[in-house]
Amino acid sequence: MPGSLKDLVNEQVSQPGYGTSRESVRELIRRDQDRLQRRNLLLARASSAPTEPVTKTDFERLRERVRGAAKMAGKTRPQP
Repeated sequence: MPGSLKDLVNEQVSQPGYGTSRESVRELIRRDQDRLQRRNLLLARASSAPTEPVTKTDFERLRERVRGAAKMAGKTRPQP
């Protein structure tokens, strides 16, 4: 590995959250994989057929689903 990359990894390891250089490198690889996955999803979506415009009703339904999921998550969590 070139010296500049080693310096970057060593700098990250000196920060809280990374115990070893291997952990730091794994995290960088995971981030890059996530970035590539998001990019591929965006490219696939950009080349797909257009859909119907999103309406206010669509957003309200989504909010209701999120609120319902949050309530269910609260019920399954142990109470202090």
